Amino acid sequence: MSYSNNNPFVRGYDGLSVQRLLAISYDDDCPLTYLPLHPSQSNLPDSQVERRACIFSDDFVLITEDQVVPNELQAQCRSHGLARNVVYAVMAEEDGKPLHVGDTYSEEAAREVVRRLRYETGYYSRCWEISSAHLDADAHRFLAELADIATPTLFLFVAFHIPYGPAIGLKLIATPWTDENLRAVEGITAKRLMQEHRKKGMPESLMHVLHLAALADVRMLVFDADAQVLDGLPIYDD
Repeated sequence: MSYSNNNPFVRGYDGLSVQRLLAISYDDDCPLTYLPLHPSQSNLPDSQVERRACIFSDDFVLITEDQVVPNELQAQCRSHGLARNVVYAVMAEEDGKPLHVGDTYSEEAAREVVRRLRYETGYYSRCWEISSAHLDADAHRFLAELADIATPTLFLFVAFHIPYGPAIGLKLIATPWTDENLRAVEGITAKRLMQEHRKKGMPESLMHVLHLAALADVRMLVFDADAQVLDGLPIYDD
């Protein structure tokens, strides 16, 4: 089971950052290209790079107008253009690859977007209430029995009854259940944890939902017959 776009519990973005880029025009029939300034010019303010002649490679851009560019750097840049404006791109990571989230036209605005997306005032979407229809009859019985006893330690979750109703809640531990995090916290892998769950008789319908939630760093998960179904999860009629 992998952490991917197919996980309906995934919300927000990982590895958020702000990248300062220049929008460069070069040929009349070519779209703008976006590149970062070479580190040697990264201290130049926006006013000294916008609407200035430049040269660029596949990896960086150098302002040539009113700037002295060393010959060795010029030799790396085979294209000429005009730096139209500065863009502050909000970037993230998805499956280890860079993901472009959006653009702003000031660093302050970009950092505000990052602050909001990180939800630094709380842990957004780490508590979920979903329909118990995502569990089959065996999984319902399994959870109900677990909620009445001390959940085994290696399960890495605690089951409990919600008072005055049939809903059952789970407090997940050591999330996200990735190999990297589980090795660091518990000294096991995600596969080993799944094997432990199967060994203790956990039904597949519960294991599927539970591990998807844990991969998305969900910490509290409530199953309630009156809650909404979550698109992307199987539904059981029994």
